[in-house]
Amino acid sequence: VQLQASGGGLVQAGGSLRLSCTASRRTSSNNGMGWFRQAPGKEREFVTSINWRGDSKVYADNVQGRFTISRDNAKNTVYLQMNSLKPEDTAVYYCAVSLFSYAGRDRANYRYWGQGTQVTVSS
Repeated sequence: VQLQASGGGLVQAGGSLRLSCTASRRTSSNNGMGWFRQAPGKEREFVTSINWRGDSKVYADNVQGRFTISRDNAKNTVYLQMNSLKPEDTAVYYCAVSLFSYAGRDRANYRYWGQGTQVTVSS
C-alpha cells in the first residue's frame, strides 16, 4: 500500500488547513488509519486516529477540539481538518495505515506510512 499525503502549507496562527491522504488500494478501507507529526529535533508523535468504519476516533490532548479526522472508504482517503492552528503545530505530518481495524496511539500498530507533508504555522 502506498500513501500519498497532500494539503500542507504555510498558514498564519489561527488559520486552518485540511490534509488528505489517499491509499493506493482498498486494503486501507478495512484498516484503521492515523496521523502523526514530527517537528525538527523532536520524535514523531501521535496526532489522531480513526477506525475502519470511521465511528471511533482518538485525539492527542494537544489537538483535541481543534483537529478533526475523517475518512471516505470509497475514495481510500483519510482527512485531517486542522483549525485554530498554533505555531507549535508546525511539523511534517504523516499518515499511516494500521495493521488492524482500529488504530490508536501506538506506532507499532501501523504498517504503512506516507511520505509526509509539511505544515508551517507562523506567529
